[in-house]
Amino acid sequence: MDWKHLEMSPKIRAGVRRAKLRSVSDVLCVSGPDLQRLTRLSRSDIQELLTTAATACRRHPPVPALQLLRGECRRLESGLRLSVGCPVLDELLRGGLPVGGVTELSGESGAGKTQLALQLCLSVLYPPQYGGLNSGAVYICTEDSFPIRRLQQLIREQSELRSDVPSSLISGLRFSDHVYIEHAADLDSLQVCLSRRVPLLLARGLVRLLVVDSVAALFRCEFQAADWLERTKQLLSFSSTLHHLSLEFTTPVLCINQVTDVFDSSGDSLGPLSSNVSPALGLAWANQVMVRLMMRRLHMTVARGDQCSVLRRLEVMFAPHLARDGRNVAVWREGVQGVSDTQMDT
Repeated sequence: MDWKHLEMSPKIRAGVRRAKLRSVSDVLCVSGPDLQRLTRLSRSDIQELLTTAATACRRHPPVPALQLLRGECRRLESGLRLSVGCPVLDELLRGGLPVGGVTELSGESGAGKTQLALQLCLSVLYPPQYGGLNSGAVYICTEDSFPIRRLQQLIREQSELRSDVPSSLISGLRFSDHVYIEHAADLDSLQVCLSRRVPLLLARGLVRLLVVDSVAALFRCEFQAADWLERTKQLLSFSSTLHHLSLEFTTPVLCINQVTDVFDSSGDSLGPLSSNVSPALGLAWANQVMVRLMMRRLHMTVARGDQCSVLRRLEVMFAPHLARDGRNVAVWREGVQGVSDTQMDT
């Protein structure tokens, strides 16, 4: 949708023309400071511009996006979920990750995002009666090397984590043979992976979970501020590929995302608040995910036996089928689990 159909003040409309923002979608991947520089508008005008763009995009999505959303809603209504492997978190998520659509998990470094993703890579192998999908997972690393030692530790501790599953079943699952690891150092290699190798694994029934860790890394490092339009196009193309894979193969997609500082809503400054963050990649990406989760570290520790963990919190930022809520969790040897009040140790 272009700007001529939207109500905006003459000053903001002039700023949009100055920045050569031809459509609503053009603005959604540009950060606040870059928008202010390109349009030469004030902070309050930028906030109004972003609100107008986000509202228009949600009310009038492009036809392909609307078709994908309808397909994802049908998958959502089917009730099929991928269990996290923790009753507390499964309760929060109404059974786990939906099999249709893209789920985003964001958070600062060390929040536990990768820990939860690895846990899901093992959970997917279980039969449906135990919350799995009877298949494997493909894990695409875009920045760090794959944490193979941690995965092996989680495999050894599965009997401790999944006490609801018969030990004979756990011992018969060859977990390490069903986690396929891919590395993508740039967007071209990521596109090759998503268009060739991943569809082949899905078509053969070898995997039913796709993890991208992380989605922000490549889009942040390959584009400068002046390349915002090309970045937007690449980001939307990437998102479309993920949605089609998810819908065609009834596969949950988990994208791990970094975070960025949000801007102070008081005063005229766009300076960051270090204590407040939001998922990276802006509104364009936010409009592409169906479920948005965030993990954050709390200033507290918890103890259990000989183990000690920094307390984390997993929160639902938005989802069409979930309430905005959260649960406290800890990372133990066997994985990520919910924490009760009695385990708190300040």
